[in-house]
Amino acid sequence: MSATDSKNVLIINAHQYYPFSEGKLNAALIDKAITLLESKGYNTRVVTMSDEYDVEEQLEHHQWADIVFLQSPSNWMGVPWSFKKYMDEVYTAGMGGALCVGDGRTKEAPKKNYGMGGTLTKTKYMMSLTFNAPEEAFNDEGEFFDGKSIDDLMFPMHMNFKFFGMKPMETFACFDVMKNADVENDFKRFEAHINKHF
Repeated sequence: MSATDSKNVLIINAHQYYPFSEGKLNAALIDKAITLLESKGYNTRVVTMSDEYDVEEQLEHHQWADIVFLQSPSNWMGVPWSFKKYMDEVYTAGMGGALCVGDGRTKEAPKKNYGMGGTLTKTKYMMSLTFNAPEEAFNDEGEFFDGKSIDDLMFPMHMNFKFFGMKPMETFACFDVMKNADVENDFKRFEAHINKHF
């Protein structure tokens, strides 16, 4: 990639600190992402939920980005509460046109085109997730998730990004990170994933 066509990546660290989950793995993955992406000529900005943020600045970050990279643990089958708060505040403020135009419907056709008002139609997104669950819990009808995939579990996040017109990239995940972590292998897979898609 040359300097003239460098792309912008907004990296969101959605981790919420707890004594039993300090966020070291998510932070390490973000550090690796920054190193890898910047070595390829990408510009990066990082947003962390533990920091104070300005809503208008966050909207500008999203408009600046060609790709939004969400690094998040799965907390109770979804994203941490602090990132949900961020979405409620920032994404709702973006409904005036920064991220989408209302919910996409018009007075003339109030039953059509719900969720089709996104204005980030040239923006892609990638989710990188960490799970306490083992990989074997997914895609197997005999296991807890009834045969569902990680993308099935994260369907609400996919719909949130779709609401803004954004296009998905392949999701990455680290599994069983609390009890049987294989960080070395996870880092290798993560690097391969980034190199494959960027």
